[in-house]
Amino acid sequence: MVGRQGVIHADGCFLKTRALILALIAVSFLSADGAPPAFAKDPTPWLVKGRIVGKGGKKSTDVSGIACSTTQGFPRSCLLIDDNLQHAQIVTLRNGMIIAGEMVWLISNKYKGEPLELDGEGVAYSDGYYYVMGSHGHPRDTKNRLDPTGDADKIKARIAASSQVVRVSLHPHGAIVTATGKLRTIIAADPVLGPFLDRRLEDNGLTIEGLAVKGGRLFAAFREPALDNGYAAVLSVSLDFLFGAGPANPKLYRLPLGNGQGVRDLAPYADGFLVLAGPAANGRGVYAIHWWDGTSENVRILRDLADVTAKNAKRKAEALLPLDVSPSGLRALIFFDGQKQGAPVAIEMPPP
Repeated sequence: MVGRQGVIHADGCFLKTRALILALIAVSFLSADGAPPAFAKDPTPWLVKGRIVGKGGKKSTDVSGIACSTTQGFPRSCLLIDDNLQHAQIVTLRNGMIIAGEMVWLISNKYKGEPLELDGEGVAYSDGYYYVMGSHGHPRDTKNRLDPTGDADKIKARIAASSQVVRVSLHPHGAIVTATGKLRTIIAADPVLGPFLDRRLEDNGLTIEGLAVKGGRLFAAFREPALDNGYAAVLSVSLDFLFGAGPANPKLYRLPLGNGQGVRDLAPYADGFLVLAGPAANGRGVYAIHWWDGTSENVRILRDLADVTAKNAKRKAEALLPLDVSPSGLRALIFFDGQKQGAPVAIEMPPP
């Protein structure tokens, strides 16, 4: 594991660590009525070799994001996150197999000695860096375990821990890690998103679940708030602002995903993005993959995921990774929240 002593923080202080082990070891075109094709076969999960680590060192049931340093071929070196940890995990993808590797320390926030999770919900890769996004949201409290008065300081500390974007550069002998909280200031100033910041998630409070980096800009995609008229929000901000002294130049996009729908993941592909959509609130709902060009506010559905979610109410599509293109279509890997080690499956869809 890459511990605290293996991190270069934003102040540039480097502490040496032991070496990271960088492990390198059914679709058709749209129907005549324009609807996505139906898929009858339930895909077979990919084999996971080793342990994708979750809370308490057990096998993860909360995989929430993945990105790889290359976009074609195998093997691929990737970074994967579980939203209950302060760490990310290096994994290697082979076709049909995921090989679990070393852990990478991301944050060290604590409250009264108790480690606080990043609540990492998205991973992206660009130009030699991985980026990991905290949810920036209020802790979910469906069972009213958090007293709004007695636990106010702890809630504030948990929100601060999750309101970070972490940049990671992996090297054979360590990891350079820089965290920033600047995105929160842009969200707070936005007239659409600002009113939902720090609101409880059960009350349509703000939470980020998708992350992509492209063209020198970070794209944060929101599961909540579910905006009026079936729109979901994506906020774009300059990387030079987040990790430097440049202007933010923020831009908010409203994507028409449908009533009660939010973004579960966002992945760069070709000259645009694949958008994994799902229910904004907790509970069962519709999951689908859309195409977005990244400049307009128009989306086009590529595939619904009923064949891989409807049979199991606990299967919540949570992470999306484009794999490759074949004569039968674009193939992507889907991970599921609530399933052991994400139960990853490869699905196909018409290319955008």
